[in-house]
Amino acid sequence: MKARKFNSLKDLKTAGKGNQNGSSSRVISLSAASCGQASGALEVASAFELAIKELGLEGKVQLKLTGCHGFCQLEPDIIIFPEKYFYPQVKAEDAKRILLETGVNGRFIPELGFQDEITPNGISRLEEVPFYQDQLRWLIDQQLDLDPLSLEDYLEHGGFEALESVLSKLSPQEVIGEIMASGLRGRGGAGFSTGLKWKLAREVAAQPKYIVCNGDEGDPGAYMDRGILESNPYSVLEGMLIGGYAVGATKGFIYVRQEYPLAIERLDKAISLLYQAGLLGEKILGNDFSFELELVRGAGAFVSGEETALVASIEGRRANPRQRPPFPVVSGLWGKPTVINNVETWANIPLIIKNGAAWFSKTGTDKSKGTKIFSLVGQVKYSGLIEVPLGISLNEIINKIGGGARSGKKIKAVQIGGPSGGCLPAELFNLRVDYESLPAAGAIMGSGGLIALDEDTCLVNLALYFLKFARDESCGQCAPCRIGTQQMVTILEKITKGQGELADLDLLEKIGLTMQQASLCGLGRTAPNPVLTALRYFRHEFVEHIVEKKCEALVCPDLISYVIDEDKCSGCLLCLNSCPYGAIEVGSSGLPQINLSSCEACGLCSSICPEEFQAIKKISGKDRQQTQLIPDGMN
Repeated sequence: MKARKFNSLKDLKTAGKGNQNGSSSRVISLSAASCGQASGALEVASAFELAIKELGLEGKVQLKLTGCHGFCQLEPDIIIFPEKYFYPQVKAEDAKRILLETGVNGRFIPELGFQDEITPNGISRLEEVPFYQDQLRWLIDQQLDLDPLSLEDYLEHGGFEALESVLSKLSPQEVIGEIMASGLRGRGGAGFSTGLKWKLAREVAAQPKYIVCNGDEGDPGAYMDRGILESNPYSVLEGMLIGGYAVGATKGFIYVRQEYPLAIERLDKAISLLYQAGLLGEKILGNDFSFELELVRGAGAFVSGEETALVASIEGRRANPRQRPPFPVVSGLWGKPTVINNVETWANIPLIIKNGAAWFSKTGTDKSKGTKIFSLVGQVKYSGLIEVPLGISLNEIINKIGGGARSGKKIKAVQIGGPSGGCLPAELFNLRVDYESLPAAGAIMGSGGLIALDEDTCLVNLALYFLKFARDESCGQCAPCRIGTQQMVTILEKITKGQGELADLDLLEKIGLTMQQASLCGLGRTAPNPVLTALRYFRHEFVEHIVEKKCEALVCPDLISYVIDEDKCSGCLLCLNSCPYGAIEVGSSGLPQINLSSCEACGLCSSICPEEFQAIKKISGKDRQQTQLIPDGMN
């Protein structure tokens, strides 16, 4: 499409008709976002393209490389429209068979469908798969058959109709009123009213004004924003255009961390195509509204997700937070009014405009409206990106959508909200997931990271992991965060080594509460949350580490030992030959034994022991102390 101006979407769609492949009787949608590509989606795509040519199916079957379908652990997957047949973990060698059986004849192949112990014969359709049930996928469902690189495809799916409606029918104040009435709150973690933020920025007299999309997603295990940016970038860009019109901004920035190369690549192309189509630049769709958009690549500092640090980074300075007020809506980029919302927030804007505030606000709770995307990971049976109505319980997420614990274990906790979130026990799984209930329990929703933890997780060790992350990512400006995180790390390291004292627990709480009250920005104020909630709900694990020198989960290296059960040992000597520390020797019985004084508890011997014997086990607490009393070579 050559660069030109269009006065309506109708004209734009007509001009783009020549770029489309035409209608096909069936569309094969192949998940090809980062997770799909990492699982072999591009190789599968090549196999389908070759088979379509060999079988002469051009024009009859269309292959679409789409974004994330949500069920990431089963990628690459395909969905065949219009039936919505679902095939998980597709292999290149399956391409021809799927094309002949399903693509041409519409017959489902049961043995290639989704199977588990409950449904061994294979589930055929997407909505029947347990993972997809109990979700409400307003945003993710848009990605199922959408080519993220095609502006024409987005337009055919109703794209930019919300923008055209806004520019032709609504005043900026009416747009803001609609967003306020919807009850949409920022999906980046703070949960501030989106409409109120826009209203405050518009009321500031200073010019120019700016719009920013915060795509600096840094929580470990979280990839909600990446999923949207790779799968449906135009929805975010359309939301920003609507926001720019409402606020009175003429320029926007979309800030994405450099570690998201595919998201950056697709955004870069999408922005370029919007300029070519006249949907960015001067007099958009023949109206007086003009808007420029710039993609900014972040260096990957976690603190850049804090809005004042984000402002500094866009301006070319070090990403250091500053005191607020003034807030960015009053004084942001270059001292001018700036509206900052995250990726998911912007993606919701076109939906609200098209369907109405009343439609959006019907879902959720009194104060938390709409849906929320979470990355459900950890020790659950089914993992991936999920979209659920706010107000759903943790139990429904973990045990229904996630399928409960895998490998016969028991889920004992969930860590929600990333490094700034909290660890909640299974006893609280009836808790509603919304902006009020989670903070009352000591956690936060954050941007949407959700990690299920089973019995093999040590909460002390996990708290240490998150504190180390916060310490390493701290900008170091303020003493409460800079010194407090290091002090907490030092104490937790003592405890995980069996050197802690009960008085350390009170000290951890004192430091954590001080950080919450005195730190400069949200990173420092929320960094203690994983420790404070772990102490609140799992204090017994800390006490065990201190008093009994025991790690019940058998995770902390300084509190565990590996021993060989001679009754189970076959004498194969695989462990002896593999030990990197030379800590295994042949004892008087002729079987290998572990010299505890040399053992570094790396666990290699246990992992290499043949499964049919399982002769090497981990011990902790009293069992370990008794074993250490036996002279080396006799244990």
